[in-house]
Amino acid sequence: MTTEQMMRRGIVVKKMLGKYTVRSAGGSPIECTLAGNLRKQLMFSIADPSSMPKRVLEVKDLDTVDPVAVGDEVSFDLAEDGSGVIAAIQPRRNKLSRPATEGARHFKKSGPREQVIVANVDQIIVVMPAASPPPSWNLLDRYLATAEASDIPALICFTKADLLAADLSSEIEMYRQIGYRVILTSAVSGLGIDGVKAALRDRVSVLWGKSGVGKTSLLNAIEPGLGLRVKAVNDHNSEGRHSTTHLEMFDLSFGGGVVDTPGQRAFKIWDEIDDYAQLLPEMRGYIGRCKFGLDCTHTREPGCAIKSAVSNGAITSRRYESFLGMKEYFGG
Repeated sequence: MTTEQMMRRGIVVKKMLGKYTVRSAGGSPIECTLAGNLRKQLMFSIADPSSMPKRVLEVKDLDTVDPVAVGDEVSFDLAEDGSGVIAAIQPRRNKLSRPATEGARHFKKSGPREQVIVANVDQIIVVMPAASPPPSWNLLDRYLATAEASDIPALICFTKADLLAADLSSEIEMYRQIGYRVILTSAVSGLGIDGVKAALRDRVSVLWGKSGVGKTSLLNAIEPGLGLRVKAVNDHNSEGRHSTTHLEMFDLSFGGGVVDTPGQRAFKIWDEIDDYAQLLPEMRGYIGRCKFGLDCTHTREPGCAIKSAVSNGAITSRRYESFLGMKEYFGG
């Protein structure tokens, strides 16, 4: 049995200023720190298994701000005082991340470091107000594109439906036709709350949306007091900043867990995207079918399959305009 197999395993449910809370199966939460070797990337020599042990040839800085994220499955050693030391991070099945932009330590010679917000999640719940203020459709599309880039299923949750004056049915139907699940909710009337609970049950979910969109009220309606607990965590993080210092996964009494991301004024996609059309499901099938093939930017070129689809109504002009803005916003 290897050393790592002898270690305990658990899920990181909270991180704050270099300290991590790990929950193991059937056990109490354990406060952990990070083993020193996880803070650096060790470059080993290539050694034959029958020869001498491998030697560390070089030590490189990590490309990430923090190698551990909420949602990570980790292996850890338990100390005599009951605390733990995280020694290994298991491979992730997905991650929601962005380039870190603040502070010298967030940069390396080749550019910004990656900031992994959360890992190993089942879905992203994009929270958008239906009214007060009215929905920002371009922002919603950028959130959905972020989910697509992370290969994480997204559900759209409109809040404040009790304040709704305009008819959103055509927009909601458009997103449903694209393939997104949409739930219209009101924490006041209870509309859609059971649907959200059903969507959250037994899943690890991330709430993604700006401050003031009604996330606290929504969470309180789902489970009394939950929104206030989440808000207390978010108050530790400055609104709109990328230097999130405190993130936590909250258990749901009916099964599952939820992680709220502090409101962001701006965000970027970490991965390099060759063609942002691949992040819009209704455009994806047209990529490569243009006259200029994969070199088409879907803007001014003749014979563009995507522009032709917009002309014949297969792709809405609003989503196409959102795609053009996305290319500029994300830097494509």
